[in-house]
Amino acid sequence: MGQNIPLRKCLGCGEMLGKKGLVRIVRSKDGEISLDPTGKKSGRGAYICNDRECFDKAVKKRSLEKALKCQIPAELYDGLKELIGSE
Repeated sequence: MGQNIPLRKCLGCGEMLGKKGLVRIVRSKDGEISLDPTGKKSGRGAYICNDRECFDKAVKKRSLEKALKCQIPAELYDGLKELIGSE
């Protein structure tokens, strides 16, 4: 048997993809929202494809705010946009 690959749903396109190909945003227990490039921070996580179109769809649909159940600061969107644009 092969190794089991964890799948996560992209908030932009809605496709189930391998965890490694996605960018993770996490909300910690104290309400702090941050990017999680390692994928190991504890807290509620949300995933977006490493694709500008998926990012734009997620922002337009407010998917991140719904998934993390809180308001997302503009600085986080800017940081996420830079991260996705650079890769």
